[in-house]
Amino acid sequence: MIKGDVKDIKLAEKGRLRIEWAEMDMPVLRMIRERFKKEKPLKGVRLGACLHVTTETANLMITLKEGGAEVALCASNPLSTQDDVAAALVKFFKIPVFAIKGEDRDTYYSHIYSVLEMEPQITMDDGADLISTLHKERRELLEKVIGGTEETTTGVIRLRAMANDGALEFPVIAVNDAYTKHLFDNRYGTGQSTIDGILRATNRLLAGSIFVVCGYGWCGRGVAMRARGMGARVIVTEIDPLRALEAVMDGFDVMPISEAAKIGDIFVTVTGNINVISEKVFTKMKDGAIVSNTGHFNVEIDIEGLERLSKSKRVIRDFVEEYTLKDGRRIYLLAEGRLVNLSAAEGHPAAVMDMSFANQALSAEFIYKNGKKLKKDVYSVPSDIDREIARLKLESMGIKIDKLTKEQEKYLQSWQEGT
Repeated sequence: MIKGDVKDIKLAEKGRLRIEWAEMDMPVLRMIRERFKKEKPLKGVRLGACLHVTTETANLMITLKEGGAEVALCASNPLSTQDDVAAALVKFFKIPVFAIKGEDRDTYYSHIYSVLEMEPQITMDDGADLISTLHKERRELLEKVIGGTEETTTGVIRLRAMANDGALEFPVIAVNDAYTKHLFDNRYGTGQSTIDGILRATNRLLAGSIFVVCGYGWCGRGVAMRARGMGARVIVTEIDPLRALEAVMDGFDVMPISEAAKIGDIFVTVTGNINVISEKVFTKMKDGAIVSNTGHFNVEIDIEGLERLSKSKRVIRDFVEEYTLKDGRRIYLLAEGRLVNLSAAEGHPAAVMDMSFANQALSAEFIYKNGKKLKKDVYSVPSDIDREIARLKLESMGIKIDKLTKEQEKYLQSWQEGT
């Protein structure tokens, strides 16, 4: 029997079909899997992954196993697991999975410990909880680790802080930094899936609403773009003058959160920081305001502050909690303040995750081959990997591009040519 802790193994057949459906829209990862199956570049390596357990992640795990790796998987968020997918990975693909949608904090970390029991040589994170736990609680395993990869902005921030403090004990590839990851995953994936999560949870009309996006990084850009596309009036809040200026030039209203709070109908935080919507901000919101988060951790919304302001709360719809404030106003919190796109919906479309997880697979291969030669630091995805994924994606779409002529190459290498 394959080890694992999933909600219900009887869900496996449904999960297998959904994994197959996602795979059809992941041609780049499929091409990598075909090569991995022949070459076995990860043969014998133990790979511990802490990722959102979705259909797309399942296809990544299958690819890594085809490449020869011994794989174990746990969830990187308590609400993002798709239980049928977890069951299918255990039953049909013989991959140990430790993940249950809605698991409490103790269970969440017990599942991380279960993955660490395999003594991984490569770690694969989305948010850096696996690496953080390994460094804080299982340091005796560190000498076995060749290196790791990290999927998301929040995790990269944590890991760079570790590296700056001299605390990081092995090299990590910041998959999020790849152009083929952050441009597509963060902008197009987060943009669409966040709107999807909000609509599934609330069934509210976005057209004509005032939609506040807190943060204008790549993810914020995507959310703002999609909200405007559905007819919302979009307001952006920022702390970075460059990003604020960009939002203005993109045609959005920009103002402090204290001002946006007074008029906003729907709020989305996407910054990676703490208490972006604070207790003080809640005091300014109008009755019926909807608050959600699409950043990695559930710290961007001050839920404890909201609790202090409230006299009662109730679950009024799936993934919607109604907080009644002491003055009678109602605030609606979506998905417990966790990632609304993965908690109330299915996360990014497979076509987007195709490139993100192609980066993960090729970065794992790179780390396995080169990790022992690298310093204990955070590295960007090598540009040749990034370009190869873009090339494969274009190939899968039937799109061809130009190449430089010899004359053009010579011109670009010369400094003597001028006007």
